[in-house]
This record gives sequence, C-alpha cells and structure tokens, in this order.
Amino acid sequence: MPGQPGTQAHGWGNPAMRLGLLASVLLLSGCMGVGLPGVAKQGSARATDALGPGQGQMALAMQDNAERGDARSTLIEGLIARQSVLPRDSAYARVADAILTANKGSAAAELRVARLKAEAKSKNWLPRIGPSVDLTSLGGLVASILVEQVIFDNGRRKAERDFAAADVEVAAVSLSSEMNLRVHEGLVHYVTTQKATQQAALAEAGVTKLRDYGRIMRLRVEGGMSDRSEERVIQQKIAEMSAIASADRQQAATAAAELAAMTDRPLTGLAGLPPVDALVAGTAPLTVLKAEGEGRRMVAEARMARAGLLPGLTASANVTEGGITSGLRGASDEGFGFGTGASLRALEATGEVAASRIDSARDEAARRIVALEREIAMLQAREAEGASVLRQTEASLAIFTEQYTLGRRPLMELVGLYETWARLQRDQAALPYDMALAQLRIGLENGVLVDGSRM
Repeated sequence: MPGQPGTQAHGWGNPAMRLGLLASVLLLSGCMGVGLPGVAKQGSARATDALGPGQGQMALAMQDNAERGDARSTLIEGLIARQSVLPRDSAYARVADAILTANKGSAAAELRVARLKAEAKSKNWLPRIGPSVDLTSLGGLVASILVEQVIFDNGRRKAERDFAAADVEVAAVSLSSEMNLRVHEGLVHYVTTQKATQQAALAEAGVTKLRDYGRIMRLRVEGGMSDRSEERVIQQKIAEMSAIASADRQQAATAAAELAAMTDRPLTGLAGLPPVDALVAGTAPLTVLKAEGEGRRMVAEARMARAGLLPGLTASANVTEGGITSGLRGASDEGFGFGTGASLRALEATGEVAASRIDSARDEAARRIVALEREIAMLQAREAEGASVLRQTEASLAIFTEQYTLGRRPLMELVGLYETWARLQRDQAALPYDMALAQLRIGLENGVLVDGSRM
C-alpha cells in the first residue's frame, strides 16, 4: 500500500510521478511564482500544477547562451592560426614532422580533459536533479526526487564557466608549448649532429696532415737532422687532435641516436641548415599567452569565491508520490563572519595580481628574445672576424709551406702554424650552427616551430 514505507519505491509509475519527472526539466511554476526575492515560501501542489511553460528558465538559458556564446576563445584561435617558420620540405620540416607523428606527450590528454570539464560546466545553469531519501517519524523511508534551480548566485555559475574556459586555454597553451618544445629538442639534436659531424671531419683532416708532418719528422730524427723531442711534440699534437675528432664523432653519434629515439621512422639523407626567421610580427610568446590564460582563470576563481561569500537564492522542488513540495532558499555558501569584508577586498585585488603576472611574463619573454638577438649578432660578428683571421692564417700557412720547401723555415714552425689554422677552421665551422640554435630558441619562445593546425 502507498502508506507503507516499504512500498514507496513502487510509486514511481503513477501519472503524478511521471509528470514530476518531466517537471524537473523545466523551472517549476510554483518556484518561480514568488513575490519578493529573499522571502522564503513553502507550499504544496499537485504534480499537474507544475507543468507551466517554464518561461523563467528559458529566459535564463537564452541569457546565459548570449553571455557564453559558441565562439571559440580568441587565444585558442590565435594558436590554431599560427604558421610554422620552418621552411616547407626542408630538413627542419622533415624532422619536425617525424617528431610530431611520434609524439606521445600528456598535454593533449590534459587538453581533452579540460575541454570535457568546460563542456560539463557549460550546462551548469540547468537544474540539479538527485534522489532524496528521508526517514519519517514512524521509522519508514520515503524516497523522492529533489530538483534545485539557482535563481540568483552572484555570478557564480558564470564564473565557473569562465574558469573552465580559461582552463581550456591554459591547457591549449601547454599543448602548444609541449609540441614546440618537443620539436625544438629534436631540431637541436639534428643541428648538433650536423655540427659535430662537420667538426669531426675537419679534425680528422687535421690528424691526417699532422701525421704526415710526424712521418717527415721521424725521418729527420732517424737521419740525425732533428731532435727526438721535436718528434714527441708532434706526436702530442696528433694525440690532441685525434681526441678532439673522437669527441666530435661521439657527440654526433649521441645526438643522432637521441633524434632517432624521438621519431617513429629513420631519418636519412638530411643535411644543411635552412634559413629561419623566427621573429614573427604580432606573435606573442607562449609564456605570455599562458600567463594571460592563468590570469583569467585566477580572476574567475576569485569571482567564484566572492559569490560563495554573498547570499544567493535557490528554488527547490521535492517530487514525491503525492505531489511536489516547492520552496525558496536564500543562503551563503561560506556564511558571514568578521573577516568577510577583508576576504572580499582580497578577492577584488586578484585582477591586479593577474595583470602584474602577465606584465612580468611579457617583460621576461622580451628580455630573453633580446638576449638571443644579441647572441646572434655577436655570432655574426665573430663569424666575419673569424673568416678574416682564417684567410690571413691560411695565406701565412701557404708562405710557411713554400719557405719550408726551400729550407728557410723549420718544420716545427710549419706544424705550429698548421695546428693553429686547423683549430681556427674547426671553430669557424661551428658558428653557423650556433646561430641556427639561437634562431630555433627564438622560435621556441614565440611558439612558431609547429603549425597551429597540428594541435
């Protein structure tokens, strides 16, 4: 019987209960039909009395849709619109494509989670529906459905949606940063491989030439024309140059192995340093974009906390077998205390803190980029000066060689000058690669090593 506690669960199929379930989708007319806000009203009504058109709820939904909109974040749109500065079909582009294809970073999963959370929060203006079980004075259990609809919450639901949207922005920037960092790491391995390979080739050529000088010196020592100490000096120079060549080969092999570990396919036939202009006008560094997203998230969180300190108004309806019991509740989530005013003032200052962090991130990024530009300018100056010194040393080496052939220069002077020239040549060969690495670091800072469409 309906009056028995043990049979309450069987009452869900009657017409009144079915109408009550349908009423949970709409704002109950009994809840909306109140006078002044903040005045509690309790009463009972039959389930059929609750099936009004729900004008209040629909207006609320339209207002929230207008505020929320379906447009994507301008920050995310800007990330997607970014174009990679790596030349198409170049060695850089092939390396980047192979790395992105094999990328297994966690930022993509975090972005998907943030998007799902934002999608869930976008519906937070709808009523909350949940089961309710009450213990009666007779010791029985009465099951019902409790429907709650927030009428006024000081902007808490809007702040929750803004927080979720900002969380998606931060996750999107994190994904872009991870992809750019991954590509940058692979390109550094590629450039390091090319640099070490060329330096190893130059060092090995130097070893070959020094061994020729060592052979000549050995013959002179055997003929009594030179001292054995001079032969030991040349052998020491050969050992030093051999150690440099071995270190270069090891560095090239290590960088190539690390690059291969980052890709899902072998990269063969890659060579050269394609030109890269990583300074794209109007492109904000990723650290600045992340600070902006985190700032919006911080402000939204402060608005949520502020709303929790202020009183709100909630309409509720308890759907039972006998009908619907509706009412209004005005309350504050956190309650009031002596420190409420100070808490509100602290939350109001959150916007200034967020703006300060954004400015700080912008200044730090600008300083890093300027430092990299100065490094590139310094390397270019060193390259020009080094090329001039190398030409002069090479001309002097040719004169020394001719004079040695004529017997007017000792072999040790020729060996010393050749060693100097070989070291200068090896150091000079490294400068274009060092400039390329600095350009890639600027590209990483600006987040332009990966097309935004790959996100």
